Parts: sequence; structure tokens; C-alpha cells
Amino acid sequence: MNKHLYPSPLWMENDDEDNVEMIPLLSLDEEEGQEYDEFIDPLPILPVKNTVLFPGVVIPITVSRKKSIRLVKKAYKGNRIIGVVAQGNSNIEEPSTEDLYQVGTMAYILKMLVLPDGNTTIIIQGKIRFQVLEFLAEDPYISARVQTLKESFPPKNKKETKAMVSSLKEAAGRILQLNPEIPQEAKLALDNIESTAFLTHFLSSNVNAEVVDKQKLLEINDGITRATVLLEYMLKDIQLLELKHEIQSKVHSDLDQQQRDYFLRQQIKVLQDELGYENSDQEIEALRERGHKKQWGQEIARHYFKELDKLGRMNPAVAEYPVAMNYVELLADLPWNEFTHDSLDLNKARKILDRDHYGLERVKDRIIEYLAVLKLKQDMKSPILCFYGPPGVGKTSLGKSIAKALNRKYARIALGGLHDEAEIRGHRRTYVGAMPGRIIQNIKKVQSSNPVFILDEIDKVASDMRGDPASALLEVLDPEQNNSFMDNYLELPFDLSHVLFIATANSLDTIHPALRDRMEIIEINGYTLEEKTEIARKHLVPEQRKDHGLKAKDIRFERRAIAKIIEDYTRESGVRSLKREIGAISRKIAKAIATNESYPSVISHETVRELLGPERYDIEQYQNIEIPGIVIGLAWTPVGGEILFIESSLSPGKSKLTLSGHLGEVMKESASTALSYLKSIAGDLGIDNEQFEKYDLHIHVPAGAVPKDGPSAGIAMLTSLASIFTQRKVKDRLAMTGEITLRGRVLPVGGIQEKFWRPKEQVLKKLSFAEKIKMISEKSRKSISKG
Repeated sequence: MNKHLYPSPLWMENDDEDNVEMIPLLSLDEEEGQEYDEFIDPLPILPVKNTVLFPGVVIPITVSRKKSIRLVKKAYKGNRIIGVVAQGNSNIEEPSTEDLYQVGTMAYILKMLVLPDGNTTIIIQGKIRFQVLEFLAEDPYISARVQTLKESFPPKNKKETKAMVSSLKEAAGRILQLNPEIPQEAKLALDNIESTAFLTHFLSSNVNAEVVDKQKLLEINDGITRATVLLEYMLKDIQLLELKHEIQSKVHSDLDQQQRDYFLRQQIKVLQDELGYENSDQEIEALRERGHKKQWGQEIARHYFKELDKLGRMNPAVAEYPVAMNYVELLADLPWNEFTHDSLDLNKARKILDRDHYGLERVKDRIIEYLAVLKLKQDMKSPILCFYGPPGVGKTSLGKSIAKALNRKYARIALGGLHDEAEIRGHRRTYVGAMPGRIIQNIKKVQSSNPVFILDEIDKVASDMRGDPASALLEVLDPEQNNSFMDNYLELPFDLSHVLFIATANSLDTIHPALRDRMEIIEINGYTLEEKTEIARKHLVPEQRKDHGLKAKDIRFERRAIAKIIEDYTRESGVRSLKREIGAISRKIAKAIATNESYPSVISHETVRELLGPERYDIEQYQNIEIPGIVIGLAWTPVGGEILFIESSLSPGKSKLTLSGHLGEVMKESASTALSYLKSIAGDLGIDNEQFEKYDLHIHVPAGAVPKDGPSAGIAMLTSLASIFTQRKVKDRLAMTGEITLRGRVLPVGGIQEKFWRPKEQVLKKLSFAEKIKMISEKSRKSISKG
């Protein structure tokens, strides 16, 4: 008897599946008094396999055959009466009339549900048995002329009937005791069944018997005979359950704990073999074969096979087994002495770097130099590089291009906010949930011992009570030590000397001094207007056009339009905001195309304002110097060079010096130095020393809300002070930068290229750095000659 003896939630049953879940209807005495026609012509027939429906029993069926779906839908719209007949051969997917039994059960469709996958589920209740007299048709579904079969049971008060009912309930109760899978609540369901016919049907549908045997029960017309055959099946089931229970009790009492474990392991092994799973012995043997193919040294091979032998002696059921298995698998997965072949074609590498990034010549030259030396000396250790610069200039993406140019694998870890030293070195295997560090994890992931490894945001590594990750990186980034890097989880030296480590940082101040000393710092400055324009034309515009589903004919940017976006709508060193603004314009064009609106296919200087709105930023514009005390200085900002005005004024007082404009300490010291030097040469400039005592001096650098600092404003401040004290104007269109000393010397000036900002009208003209310096010199010479 199966475990679905009692009423349970509906289980969906497929007419093409082997398992059927049945739900009986217990209170069906009224069904016995219902009258049906002796002959029904025609009756739609629903073939089912692996189940037999009995009168009074409710079952769900999921119908998937096209004929069956048509039958069910038509019947559900009508009187909902169908005939359910089991098929003899369950392997036939589309049964014909010859494949069906001659006796079935008339059923009433209680509910029909259409599932999302296209199948139809119906819940039916068996009503009365019938005999097929003649099959009438097979299309569009099977139909037949049938004769109903009335039940033949003696009265309830007859001794024979009482004895049979008692025997059936007793046998069912015994099955409930022997089969622990059947809940005990099923006994209550049996006790509540009053109808002899329904009791027989209910137990027949749930008895542990083949479909052929259940079909025989359905075909027996005499009720007592059917109940007797049913009782035989139930007694056989009881005998099997008792024998199984006896064997289990005997084996349980004879086996001790060790034998029991061995027996269970053998059962698991047999089940795994049957299911096609690898058992522990097969896994260990596979790992041993992998170990013989590895290109590792003798020490590592000896350690690996020692751990493998230890794993083979370990019981797979103990908690330490998966930990040991994970460790051995890590050893087998790591690429010991496995390298990718570097592409030593210097011209090809240069083309790849130029194609992916505009400018950045110093970085590209350094990579080409490394490749050139590697071509001459094959076993050269990889350099440790650090790209330092403002956000958005392409430091991280440059690492991908370098990996592509070298034909190496690419790995990256983000170090921003990293606190735990174990993230670098890994955890010791004694801890629960121990894992190797990120370095070893990424080496395993890329399956190469010489990848290009990006250590992103190395300046944002933090430290706390869990350790200092920056100190752990000292071993990783030291060419003299990283050939035997020791991960706490791995506990074996791993060679990282062939890995090309590239760190990125926005600031060098927060990097550990010892860590900074191990890296070759390559500064990547912010892009100039010309470089941003070229990057937008060659990279950003085609990329955004592709991302927004536009074609080349749909949108095209003029150079002046790109320059306007850069100057008036972005303030950055890199090109991330520029990319977003180009994307915003592309979306507006895509919207216009999708809605059949008119749109400008060529984005001009004037069109930008219409698409992006009013300008968000403005650049400090040159103004003619009309009064003494005003000097133009050159300043560097993360978004490019700018001019700034240094203003000085005198007022009656007692030699008080006031500095304003949000100046930093270094800039304030430059002002004091300039004033001291001016006092020392006052006589040469015709300045009366008493003026320094009679007047208060105020130096202001607009705009006041913008912080400013640096020593390069020294010469400009000195010139501004000399101008205000001598009341002589400074030459027009003359800008200056440089640090002044107390001896009046101007120290070497750096960052001229970054401080130079090209006027808008010269955007179309491409100038080299030498041409820019020449242009500044000519302007200065003309200004001096005019003066």
C-alpha cells in the first residue's frame, strides 16, 4: 500500500509520467444512489498511463497531449463527463484504441487549470465503471460507445460484508504500522469511510500493486470477489513490509558502529555509481593523475602527494575531509610554472596601446622598453609600476590595454577600503571558512603565472586591529622577495616575480613610504583640451553611438562642439563627465529618431547649448590691466590650467599685511617672502622705505571660495607689490609663474604644459608643446617691446 492513503494536498499528475498522487473523497455515500444511463453514446475517452481511476476517488491529471487537451476543454465547457481508461503499454506516447483496456471509469471534471507552459491540469472524480462496447473515433480525440457497470456488493449488515470490511481495515492498519512513511492520520480517514464500495475503491487505488493488477481489480464486477483479491494484494504487501522490518532489525542489532558506517559508505558508493557520481576514491585518483602532469618543483610535488595520501586515509564523513579536499584541489588548480607566451612584436604592441588610449606617451614608452628588454633577456623580472594621477584619466583601463599588448591574462583587485591583512595573505587553515588571499585567488582564476595584475586604488588601503594590508603588500611588490610569496592558506612559496604588477593611485601622500619606494611611479596628468577632444573623437563618440544604437550618419560631432562641452559643461582631469555628456546628447538624438522627430545630425557649437542647456562652468577670462597692483598668474587645477589675478592695494595704516582669497600656508609664506625681498631692494626701485610703515598692505587672489596654494605665485606677488608701491601698471597680456627666494632668484618652474590653457579660438589648431612655449615667448616679447 503506498503512502497516499489519506487525504493530502493535490499533487500534479502527468499523463506521461510514472508517479500519480491520488486524493480520495471520503464522504461519497450519495454517489451510490445516483442513477446513470446504461448505454452512453458517444463518451469521450481520456487515455492515461501508470494509473487506474476508481469510482469515488479524486485525482489531479496534467494533460499534455494535444488530443487530450482538446477533449478536456470541450468536455469542461459541456457536461464535464469523460471516460478515463488506462493504456496497456505505458511506453506508447500516442496510444490508439488497440492500446487501451476495455474497462474504465466515468469521471466528472471538478476543476480545470491552464498552466503557463501550455499544459492543462484537471481535477477529476471517478463516478462509475463502464465497459467499452465499441470505439467510435480517434480524431479529434478518442470516443466510444460504453455500457455502465453497476456495483454488486451485499448489504452492510450481512456477516460476510462485515467480515470483509473488518479484514480490509485491519490490513490497512497493519500497513500503517509497518510503513513509517505513511502518516498516522491516515487511520482516521479509514475509520470515517462508511461505504463498502468506496472503501474497496479507495484501498484499490492506493494499494502497492502494478497497473495490470489494479486494472484486474477494476474489471471484477462482484464486490466480494474484488475485495478478496484486494485483500490478497494487501497481505502480500504486509508480508514484504514485515520481512523488510525483520531484516532491518536483525542487521541493526548485529552491526556495531564501525560496521554500520562501512555498510552506509558502501551503500553511498553504490548509489553514486548508479547515479554517475564520482566517489572519493575516484576523485583522489583523478587528483593524483593531475599531480603527475603538473610542472612544479620536487618540494611542492612531495608536499602535494603527501597531502593526497593523507586525504586517502581520511574518512569522507568526518568534518575535516572537505577542508583537506579543498586544499588539495587548490594546489592542483594553481598554475605552477605555467606561463602565457608574451607578444614581443614591439610595433604591434605600440599600435594596440595607441588604439586604446590617446596620449600617455611616457607610460607607453615604459611598456615598450620593458618588452624590448624582455625580447633580449627572456628571464627578466617584471617591473612594479604605479600609475599616479587624478580620477578618470584611464589608469585602470590602461592596465587592460597593456595586458592585451603583451598577450597576457588580466587580473584586478580593488584595494579601496581594504582593512584585513588576510585579504592579501589569506587565512590559516586552522580557521573555519579559511580561504587563500586575493592574490592567489586571482592567479588561480586566470590560470597563468605571469598575468598583468592591477592593484586598484592602492592609496586607499586602510589599517585597523585586523592588520595592515599595506605592510602585507610589501612582500608582494618587492622584486627581491616575491619570487617566494608565502600565502598563509597555501603554506608554500609561490613565484610572483613574473607577474607585471600595476598599482593605481590618486594621491601619493597616503601610500606607505616603504611601499612607495618599491614601485616605479609614473605620473599621469590630466588631459589637455586638445587631448580630450581627440579622445572624444576617436573613442567616446563611437562608443556612445554604439551603446545607443545610432549609426555614423545619425550623429556627428564637430570639433568646436566637443571643445564647448569640455570647457562649459565639465570640470575634470579625465573624461568621465565628458563621456556622460556625450551620452546625454546621444540619448536625445536616439529619442528623436524613435519618435520620428526632427533632429540635428551634426552637433555644432551652437547645437550643444540647445541639447545640454545653459553653460555650467566658465573660465577666468583675461581683462585689461588698468590700475597698478594687478598681475596675472598661471595656476594648475585638476581640470587644466587657468589664469588667476593677484591684486594688491594700499591703505593708510601701520604696515599691517592682510592676505585673503582662501590661500594656503605655502602661498602665504610666498607673499611674506616677496614683501621682504621688495623691502630689501626698495631703493633700487625708487620706493621710500617710510611707505612700508605708513600704509597697510592687502593682497587678494580671487575667487575667495576656491582654495589656492603653492609657491609658484611668488614672482607674481612680488611684481604685484612692486607695481602698487611704484604705482606703475604691469604690461598687458603678460602672465608669470615661479617661486621667488629672499635673494630674488626665480627657481625652476614646473608644470608649464599643465598651466597653459589654449584660447577657444585656437582649438582647431593642433600645437606641440614646443610650439606652445614659443607662442608664449613671442607674446611676452611683443608685450615688452610695446612697453
